[in-house]
Amino acid sequence: MEKAKTRTKPFGMADRIGYMFGDFGNDFTFILSSMFLMKFYTDVMGISSGLVGLMMMIARIVDAFTDVAMGQICDRSKRTAKGKFTPWIRRVCGPVALASFLMYAVWFKDMSMGFKIFWMFFTYLLWGSICYTGINIPYGSMASAITEDPKERASLSTFRTIGATLASTVIGVVLPLVVYYTDAAGNIVFSGNRMCIAALCCSIGAIICYMICYHLTTERVKIETKTEKFSFGELVKTMLGNRALIGIVAAALLLLLAQLTLGGMGNYIYPNYFGNAGALSMATMLQSVVTLLLSTVIVKVSTKIGKKELATAGAAIGAIALFVAYFLHTKNVWVFVGLYLVSSIGIAFFNLLCWAMITDVIDDAEVRCGNRSDGTIYAVYSFARKLGQAASSGLIGGLLSLVGYSAATAFDPAVTTGIYNITCLVPAVGFVLLALVLQFLYPLDKKTVENNVSILKEKRG
Repeated sequence: MEKAKTRTKPFGMADRIGYMFGDFGNDFTFILSSMFLMKFYTDVMGISSGLVGLMMMIARIVDAFTDVAMGQICDRSKRTAKGKFTPWIRRVCGPVALASFLMYAVWFKDMSMGFKIFWMFFTYLLWGSICYTGINIPYGSMASAITEDPKERASLSTFRTIGATLASTVIGVVLPLVVYYTDAAGNIVFSGNRMCIAALCCSIGAIICYMICYHLTTERVKIETKTEKFSFGELVKTMLGNRALIGIVAAALLLLLAQLTLGGMGNYIYPNYFGNAGALSMATMLQSVVTLLLSTVIVKVSTKIGKKELATAGAAIGAIALFVAYFLHTKNVWVFVGLYLVSSIGIAFFNLLCWAMITDVIDDAEVRCGNRSDGTIYAVYSFARKLGQAASSGLIGGLLSLVGYSAATAFDPAVTTGIYNITCLVPAVGFVLLALVLQFLYPLDKKTVENNVSILKEKRG
């Protein structure tokens, strides 16, 4: 008698919620680092911001190797009862949470400067280039193994962005109220001890989120294990010949340059140009609301229109809103916030769909070449996003220097005008270039994606 086949539960809300919690766990450590690590090392540990920035750039160089290496490890992993990628979530969630906590070792603040610099480099590389890479690459890759249906993949991408948005809202709203206090002189001071406790809480929260992701998601698509010998030259050749991968990488770089420049300049345009720092918190909160509202309709709309088509339209909307803000040159902070929220539609469209677009790229590579390299392709995309994050930090600093910004000139009319122009024009140009890349370089329109899915369904029986 034939053995009864084990029935896999159908794709459903448990997968969406589980995948959402995966990115919630990621951002418990990633957003914490993005928002507070430099502040911790400059204000508590006494290390210069230039050295902290240099460390972050060096880490991106290291990531070029560790991201691709982890992608290869994922592709060559043997499938277990839990799947090919999901087991890595349980294996690495503890190390990534511990490494994140160790970055905020306030108990070393009175050690020698040489030791503190060593500890900063050691823990940041341990967390970001090794542990975070070790969990983020398989987490991103598993989306294509959870389902092969484009609509369901779009919903996973949407829920992933919801998880990131919720984490950003929690950390961005709650932690500033915790880690700052007013001293006897009335100054707002950053507390190293409170930051350390907050980091511990975030690490615990990350582990909980990762385990929810592990238990709720199910890998249904059986992805073969790569066995051929790795060739770096062949990898580069394959990437250069993959127009879809080049297109999505270029789009991600431009989106992050626009998004992070717009976000980073918020710390200057609201307090220095508008004289209203409170509007920054309000704008951030409203942007989260816009993203969450769009997430409720994005799958249905993208299914009808296409992911590429919708993301292109979003980029055009973002560019128009910021060009209008530039030509208005308004002094009314709420007019600017309104235009900023319209521009955030362009950011939200791409962010809500980009993870599903990566699975489309992976499918397209399998259709064209016959091989599937989920981990490697996702690793290349992940590294491109990290380059965009690093480049945006340098761009903000360089442009502020260009308009003459310093502590002494922070409120000079010429400088604040320059701040306004940078905040509007640089992201606007980024959105224009993003729309052009999606329209003319990225080839996976709605028809092509649906055709690839049909070919792979037939191939897999």
